[in-house]
Amino acid sequence: MFQTIQSVVYIALVVDDYDEAIDFYTKKLNFTLLEDSYQEEQDKRWVVVAPSGTVGTAILLAKASKTEQLPFVGNQIGGRVFLFLGTDDFWRDYNKMIEKGIEIEREPQEQPYGIVAVFRDLYGNLWDLIQFKADHPMFKRIK
Repeated sequence: MFQTIQSVVYIALVVDDYDEAIDFYTKKLNFTLLEDSYQEEQDKRWVVVAPSGTVGTAILLAKASKTEQLPFVGNQIGGRVFLFLGTDDFWRDYNKMIEKGIEIEREPQEQPYGIVAVFRDLYGNLWDLIQFKADHPMFKRIK
C-alpha cells in the first residue's frame, strides 16, 4: 500500500485590485510575490503570494470579476477570522504590523495554545497572527 501525499496549494482571496493587494501583502506583511502572470484566455492575472520563508499554502489574489463577487471583497466568510498567519516570533511581527499601520482588531492575548492577535487586511478580512506554544501540534509546522 502506498501513502497519498496531498496539500492545500492555494487559498483564493477575493480582492478589489491586484496591484494594491500585492503592495499590501509584500510591503506590509512581508510576503513574497511568487507569481504574477497574465492569463490571456480569461483576461485576468494569476497572482500568488505567500509568507516569506514558507513552503506551505500560498494565497491566490483573485480580483473580483463579477458583480456577485464584489460583496465578498473584505468579507470572505461573514466577519469571522478567515486566515491564520503563524509566526516563530509574535512580538517581532506584531510590532512590524503596528509600525506599518495595519489595523489591529483584537490586542494580543495569551491563550492555552499560544499568543494571538487579530488584524485586518487592506479590505477588512480578519486574520489571526499566532505563535503556537511548543507543545501545540501546529508548532512544528511554523519554521
